[in-house]
Amino acid sequence: MTKIKFIVRCVNLRERMPFVDYLRKNLPDATYLYHNGESGNENAMENFLKAMEVSSDIPCLHLEDDIILTGDFENKVLTEIRNRKNNVIQFFSMRSADVTVGSRWDNKFSMNQCFYLPPGYSKMILEYYRMWDKKEVHRSGYDILINDFLKSRHEKHWICVPSLVQHRVAKSIINPKRSSKRQSLSFSP
Repeated sequence: MTKIKFIVRCVNLRERMPFVDYLRKNLPDATYLYHNGESGNENAMENFLKAMEVSSDIPCLHLEDDIILTGDFENKVLTEIRNRKNNVIQFFSMRSADVTVGSRWDNKFSMNQCFYLPPGYSKMILEYYRMWDKKEVHRSGYDILINDFLKSRHEKHWICVPSLVQHRVAKSIINPKRSSKRQSLSFSP
């Protein structure tokens, strides 16, 4: 299997550095891309697009800095990817079906804490963004961008349960009015 690139999108603010330090300790070989957190919407999307450029044609696991990893994270995520290397995989979910149904195919991509894109998908998403008609409405909605991209291809994605990352209880840099309690019900440390 082709080597999987890990990219962590980070906010370069003092209060977020402990999150990044934690991930650097646990994922030392990952690539870390930063944005400054000011005018969060535009910078978050710019950082996401930069991650798409960096990964381009390479199979890639995309992560955000405000997560906690499950134990033996790399082994678990790579095992799941080996089983579905040609599919988009979501490793974080907050839906009730996570508890009642478990892992499943789904057609509504939501949340960007940790997801896998097969070879070439990052490049295709970047190209799709250029013609995406919701740029002005969803300035930081890269999960909406991915959802629209997958819909344009009539393609479902795989939701892995239990979630292999947990969203930290923390204020959103993009929208401080969002609840800080956006955690997965299926995550186990």
